[in-house]
Amino acid sequence: MPIYGLGVAAPPADPPPAAEAPTHQDPADQLAIERLLRTYARRIDAGDFAGVGALFALGTIATEDGTALATGAAAVEALYLATTRRYDHGTPHTKHVTTNAVVDVDPSGDRAECHSYFTVFQGLADFPLQAIISGRYVDTFERVDGAWRFAERRMVPELYGDLSRHLLIDL
Repeated sequence: MPIYGLGVAAPPADPPPAAEAPTHQDPADQLAIERLLRTYARRIDAGDFAGVGALFALGTIATEDGTALATGAAAVEALYLATTRRYDHGTPHTKHVTTNAVVDVDPSGDRAECHSYFTVFQGLADFPLQAIISGRYVDTFERVDGAWRFAERRMVPELYGDLSRHLLIDL
């Protein structure tokens, strides 16, 4: 059998994906939810753990299986204070990058789920810029008084780098 590109037959093509059920989501909902994803990243990178907590005033940070780590603003802030190293100027010297967000709004219009990827980069004077962890977020949102809010964030770390300069705990 010839090698693809070198006179070899190409492998059989994958079947086309099944058509997904049509959705009639309001683009404003997707934008509002994506803004929450970005706000989380900006606040944690700024070392604003009270601000991160505020995003979860009505929500929970959880593990992949749904085990709650912290619920509510004060508990989420305390979680980040206890687990994330901040340097002299108050930040963790990180950049949280969230990509590939897929938002699905429930037909009721008051709940949504979002699957996304995250990669955290860190760099210090004595620690070259590098990706230190990557994985997935599985987020649930609820519309409260007309505004989208985090209901739950499940963190699913998948790829680990050197976290020694970022976390105060071992994963």
